[in-house]
Parts: sequence; C-alpha cells; structure tokens
Amino acid sequence: MRLKKVVVTGAAGNIAYSLLFRIANGDLLGKNQPISLTLLEIPSFKEVLKGVVMELNDCGFELLKEIKISVDLNEAFEGADYCLLVGAKPRSKGMERKDLLKENGKIFVPQGKAINAKANKNVKVLVVGNPCNTNCLIAMRHAPDIDKKQFFAMTRLDQNRARYQLAKKANVPIGDISNVAIWGNHSATQVPDFVNARVQKVRYIDFLKDLNWLQNDFVEKVQKRGAEIINARGLSSAASAASAAIDSIKSTLDTTLMGDCYSVGIVSDDNPYGISSDLIFSFPCRTNDKGGIQIIDNFQIDSFLEEKIAQTEKELQLEKDMIADLL
Repeated sequence: MRLKKVVVTGAAGNIAYSLLFRIANGDLLGKNQPISLTLLEIPSFKEVLKGVVMELNDCGFELLKEIKISVDLNEAFEGADYCLLVGAKPRSKGMERKDLLKENGKIFVPQGKAINAKANKNVKVLVVGNPCNTNCLIAMRHAPDIDKKQFFAMTRLDQNRARYQLAKKANVPIGDISNVAIWGNHSATQVPDFVNARVQKVRYIDFLKDLNWLQNDFVEKVQKRGAEIINARGLSSAASAASAAIDSIKSTLDTTLMGDCYSVGIVSDDNPYGISSDLIFSFPCRTNDKGGIQIIDNFQIDSFLEEKIAQTEKELQLEKDMIADLL
C-alpha cells in the first residue's frame, strides 16, 4: 500500500500533541495505511518538536514509517496527501474575533500557495486554526490549481458538542443521537440544528417536547461551549478539537454513512440552501460512493433556523470583507 503523507502545522501546540499520536496509531486513515508524518512549525519550536518525535518513536507505532520536522512550507507540503492546518494563535480570554482574523489570516496565504505548488493535487486540507472558516477561505483562494471542494473548515467539534448536549438532555446514549448538523461559522453565531436531529428514528423535537430549551439553552450552550472551556481551564479546547479533526477526515473518507450526516465547512458555491457563494460555510454533508462530498439537500429549515442561518452568513460575509486584501 502506498505511503500516505500527512502534514500537521502548529505541531508543537496542544491540539497537535493530542492529534499526532492518534494519527500515528491509525485512527485517521485506518489500521492498514502506512503513514509519513511531517511536523511543521516556526523555527523557535523546532527543538520542542524533537522531543515530540522521540515520544512518537518510543510508542512503537507500526504504521508510522517516517517522521520529519520542517520549518519550510514548500518542503513540508511536498507531496502531501492530507494537510491538517492546526497552527494559529489560540483564542484567549477577552480576545475578539477581529483580532484573531488580523493575527492569523496572513499565516494562511503562504500556506495556501505552498499547498498549491507542492502538495498532491488530490490533497485534502482541513483547517482547524481559528477563525477556521475564513482562514480556510484564504488558503483555498491561494491554491487555484486544487479543487475548492478539497478544502474544509472544522465544525465537527461543534457537532460533537451538540450531540452530547442532546443525549444528556434526553438521557439516552450518545449513539442514539443522529442527523445533527452545524450551519455556518465556527463561532458564537453557529447554528446547531435540532430541527432535523433524531433520537434513533424519532425527531428530537417530538421526543423531547421542549422547544424553549432547544431554541434557547441548547443553542446557547453549544455556541458558548468553547468560551466555557477557556474560562474553566484558561486555554482553548485541545483534546476534543484533535478528536474532532480525526472525525472530520474520517467522515470525508467514509461512504457508508448514508443514514446520517456530518458537519464540515465547505465552499458554498452552488449550495441548495441559497447561501451566498465564495464562503466557507458549514452544511450537513455526506460522502458519495465516488468519494465526493455532497451537501445534503433535504434538511428542513424552519423559521427559527432560517433567522439564525442568516445571522451566521452575515458574520462570514463581514469576516470576508475584513480580510479582502488577503484574497
């Protein structure tokens, strides 16, 4: 089996530390897929990465055939099959979203250019570093030779959070909750969809019969979960974000999920819900039998969802306007 090259940026950070060992263990691409792992960082963290490489080697992962440390974008992305763009300045207490856009946006211009020039043309690029939707848009726009639909922003963490909250409220195993989607931006305007959610085969709304909790407590809990974690531990989500990144890539590769959906930020061109084009917008998605990601076109949009989706679309438009000089 051909060796697959996985590149992780921000490889000395907390999310990457939780992510790298799972990739090496086969959790990302399967237990039979040999992996070449490239850890990309800024030069000041190169020595730290040597310790991470030692730990990876000491685990004895049979699928991990080679590990490389790189501080050069072109070198790192050469022949890449999967790029997980984790590196970005994390959101800290009191930081506004516009500050993140200004500080992190320029990281993704050269990364997009290097991916375009050096990566495998079938590469899958998942942007984790926040604000991930707009960072993904920047990277995508600077990689014109790669299909736009191969770039994704991670909203799976929000979906996982939403499923947990719904399962907890209904007092059922989390595996009983399905058809949960996140619409729009990975931000406080994101729209966790309870309208289309199911408990086994029953509509969640019909099962719970508590619309007030769903429209208020549930939505707010999911939207503010990241801030809640920052307030509790003083740092952004790490292990849960790494787990969601694994889930995201696995879902894009899985053609067997026809009874469920997954959430991912994807280019909004030609979407069935009337969202403006040229945004990275989270939709309910499935992977078809040809390996292509398709937006599910039959989700019910009630007046509540319609209003909330319009708000998150507006925010993404504003973010796009703020970084227009980078596009």
